[in-house]
Amino acid sequence: MSMTSMVVLGLSIATVLLLLGAFWATLRQDRKGRRTSTPPAEVAAIETPLGAPVSGPGHVGTDYTDPRTIRIGDRIEVLGAPARVLGAMHISWQGQQWVEFLLRDASRRYQWLSVEVRAGDPPHLEVQLWNEVPTQGMVPAKSMIIMEGVEFFPMDRGTAAFRSEGDTGNPDRGLLDFADYRSSDGRLLSFERIQGGSWTASYAQPLPPGSISIVRRAS
Repeated sequence: MSMTSMVVLGLSIATVLLLLGAFWATLRQDRKGRRTSTPPAEVAAIETPLGAPVSGPGHVGTDYTDPRTIRIGDRIEVLGAPARVLGAMHISWQGQQWVEFLLRDASRRYQWLSVEVRAGDPPHLEVQLWNEVPTQGMVPAKSMIIMEGVEFFPMDRGTAAFRSEGDTGNPDRGLLDFADYRSSDGRLLSFERIQGGSWTASYAQPLPPGSISIVRRAS
């Protein structure tokens, strides 16, 4: 074999060895990368705190007292005024559920406090204080009605099931007819009657965040 052929053969062998070495190194690097790589950690979904009763910063239960924790016999403050929780009515209608607490303030005046989680994205807590108004024999119409010179337009109406707890003056269980109205300036009016009795009417006062505090728990 000539010297030239030997040189060519040697260079060919060297080239093959270099290519095999490079391939082996690449293969090892690829396997190493697959062994050490880990799938991305699954991040648990964070439960968004429930929104405040009305538009405003903060969250119920963390920044403000959660009205859903109110119990019968509690002494609370509503807008700084003391009141005692006498009873509660748990109401359900077409998949919606809410609670109405009967309060008695320092002047022995009775008021209802409604607490309801409204659907939305995210859902929010709606808290309203209801004050009874004289109906003078009025009944809820299916069209616009005028109460004390203000025009109110129909919203929801129907018959809901209720369960009473504590002292409410109502049966333990039964049916409640209601008709809700809203004025052009956002005021709310609601008619209610229990078990086909007489209609009563109340105005609603939406409560801002932080307006309710529990002063003393029931024993």
